[in-house]
Amino acid sequence: MQRFLKISILALSVALPALFAEQKPPAPKSKAELEAIQAMLAAQDADGRIKAAETLLTKYADTDFKALALYVEATSYQQKNDYEKMIVYAEQAIQADPKQYAAMLLLAKGIAQRTREFDLDREEKLTRVDKYAHDAMDLVNAAPKPNPQITDAQWTQAKNEYLAQAHEALGYAAKARKNRDVAITEFKLAIDLVPDPITMVQLAVVYDQAGKPDDALPLLDKIMAMQDTPVAVRQFAQAERVRATQLKSGPAKPAASTPPQVEIKKQ
Repeated sequence: MQRFLKISILALSVALPALFAEQKPPAPKSKAELEAIQAMLAAQDADGRIKAAETLLTKYADTDFKALALYVEATSYQQKNDYEKMIVYAEQAIQADPKQYAAMLLLAKGIAQRTREFDLDREEKLTRVDKYAHDAMDLVNAAPKPNPQITDAQWTQAKNEYLAQAHEALGYAAKARKNRDVAITEFKLAIDLVPDPITMVQLAVVYDQAGKPDDALPLLDKIMAMQDTPVAVRQFAQAERVRATQLKSGPAKPAASTPPQVEIKKQ
């Protein structure tokens, strides 16, 4: 599950009982609606969350949690690698709540990761990334703690997660533009907030692209030493480490010429 979906669910699950008890907006309008929201948050997989979110939106069309439900669907489709539906539902979440910064970050990162150097609409897409990421950062920095039951440490962690996602998206955008200095800066800012191994690998890749294997190698060694690094990320880091080592060694020397081999056939 996406890192900031976990944070959103943590924040809301802490807030829901108080919201329902005190009827402070936004709040469920009935016990049944509260149960529908809780079912969405408790679903264990992407398909379950999508189904529960659709149930909430269908049965309670006037729910105050429409934007959250649409965001949950967007993130679930992202988990299923359905990029097109992720875009649709994330944009609907922002339409439902123009301050839905989590959906902005989902869009920023998703669009940036899929934008390539020679896309005809590259700059148009990356301009959207920049706007979503910067708008989200402004909203996150100004956002109050959603509920007093969330500790200051939890809220700081949540904000750091969101801000890291914004810097990561900007890093991907700069990488697509081949602006490697900016990409390095943005990925480093993301890692300073949340040392995520995937972001660390991306930073190492940009270091190598910029001809800086001496900066990439310690970072890759750190990723390899992290005990909770996913297997696929560890394999990618190992492959990038081989590349960085080769770059540090300099261009390979041409092999010495050898006389052509003559095949001798048995008579």
